[in-house]
Amino acid sequence: MYRSFLKRWIDCTVSSCFLILLFPLLLLLVVFLCLSMRSVHLFFLQRRCGLKGKVFRIIKFRSMSDVTDVSARLLPNEKRITRIGRLLRSTSLDELPQLINVLKGDMSLVGPRPLHVEYLSLYSKEQARRHEVRPGMTGWAQVNGRNAISWKEKFEYDVWYVDHYGCALDLRILCKTVAMVWSRKGVDDSQKRVGSEWFNGNN
Repeated sequence: MYRSFLKRWIDCTVSSCFLILLFPLLLLLVVFLCLSMRSVHLFFLQRRCGLKGKVFRIIKFRSMSDVTDVSARLLPNEKRITRIGRLLRSTSLDELPQLINVLKGDMSLVGPRPLHVEYLSLYSKEQARRHEVRPGMTGWAQVNGRNAISWKEKFEYDVWYVDHYGCALDLRILCKTVAMVWSRKGVDDSQKRVGSEWFNGNN
């Protein structure tokens, strides 16, 4: 019953409540982003793979400006990230707009993190099983090391979650996520993106 109905009902109820309760905070963040970036483009939209490989647009608060060099090319990420953007990332507040993705049905509160569309054709058969459930705002891999573990371990955790998820496990993951965000444990941008060469050498 949890997998077929209750999980989705909880996703809709919790995301709706949090969007209402956190509206003042979200509005405050919008104001700060407007002031720091001097732009009305405050949200970062990117195509990601969801349930059964379906593509959707993930929503985050923007943490980087569009500053370019004299040749109109974007500067490196470390030079474009704003002070408030760095704060949003370190506290995971940039992820809050994904509650909209959860409410829409693109994502769940708990599940494998959605990866870039370009990786869809690179998964092994076992790795592709991560798409048997909706991707999540947090997941089993995130509470077992977040960005401090290897991609091989992340995929293994994702597939393990697909086989074992239930109400008790999801609640455990949510509680551990709150603790990790509070302590900022495992936050490391260096492994946030996996290169295609990883798949070619590890499948």
